[in-house]
Amino acid sequence: MASLLRQGGEPPSPPQVIYTFMEAQKAHYRMSAMCRILKVSKSGFYGWKDRPPSARAQADAVLSEKITRIHTDSRQTYGAPRVHFELRTLGVRCARKRVARLMRRSGLFGCGGPRKKVRTTLRSRTERTPPAPDLLVKRNFTPAEAPQDRLWVADITYVRTWEGWLYLSFVLDTYSSRRIVGWSMANHLKTDLVLDALNMAIYTRRPSPGLIHHSDSQNTNGCERAA
Repeated sequence: MASLLRQGGEPPSPPQVIYTFMEAQKAHYRMSAMCRILKVSKSGFYGWKDRPPSARAQADAVLSEKITRIHTDSRQTYGAPRVHFELRTLGVRCARKRVARLMRRSGLFGCGGPRKKVRTTLRSRTERTPPAPDLLVKRNFTPAEAPQDRLWVADITYVRTWEGWLYLSFVLDTYSSRRIVGWSMANHLKTDLVLDALNMAIYTRRPSPGLIHHSDSQNTNGCERAA
């Protein structure tokens, strides 16, 4: 029964949230036990259960039906912004945040799926490795003279596509009009993604000894090398 509450937490509020949870869990836990642990009364729960839906809840139900229809007609590709636009063309006035909330409640997402925070600046597994000292570059990315292939910088970015996240690793020659000299794309953040971009740069430019290859110390391909 202790699993009803997170460790060190308090019951959620407002009461409607508690009552909704109790309704979903009544087949697994005794009502009296849930009322005691969640600090609500049985009369309050049954009063909430017998109360007709509010005007807001009824309006949400009607709007959810329209959202589901638009999402289905789009072959499940429309996200909240596009669904909101389609609703406006139909004369339905509502906030985009409301559309997003109702879509999340119904489990509806755009072609890319639910939004996730993508991390490309991973350090060690324990994240205790101190950043490498910037000994070679010294943050000087705009020198007065611009000899070719003397300083390459590398980074990784990501692009949202119909199939999910696409990761792009690139190598840029800062001394040569910031030209991209190597790049690689993949649907993962493995070492091969970075090495393919670096190997492409080496193959196409054939740099002479003295080149510095630099990347962010907190990046997945973080390093500083002189060759």
